[in-house]
Amino acid sequence: MSVEILNGATIAGFVEDEEALNSWVRDRFAALDEDQDGVLSYEEMLKELQCLGVFETEFGIDVKTDPDEEFKTATKRMMLAVADGLGLLPLQMILEEGSFLKKAVEWESTKLVPNLI
Repeated sequence: MSVEILNGATIAGFVEDEEALNSWVRDRFAALDEDQDGVLSYEEMLKELQCLGVFETEFGIDVKTDPDEEFKTATKRMMLAVADGLGLLPLQMILEEGSFLKKAVEWESTKLVPNLI
């Protein structure tokens, strides 16, 4: 764990960077898919929802979709909602290594460093 400073723009910027988001989503999906069946069970997904502090409130009609794309879309929606909630005021937070928010902070720092040189 580490203490980081972030705001809604940190998260929104990371989510809008398709390459960075896709890489994180692929890695996170693989880590959550404990039985490696290419589908996240409720139990596997519940761990992620608890980690994010979010519980799924929408239950729709079951439709066969690409699990990777469905996970990416849901993650993107949740993270943009978090970004909107945080706004632009900087917050100091304790973040878990490998978490979405930690990855967003790391992504943002790579974007800031070239501007300082």
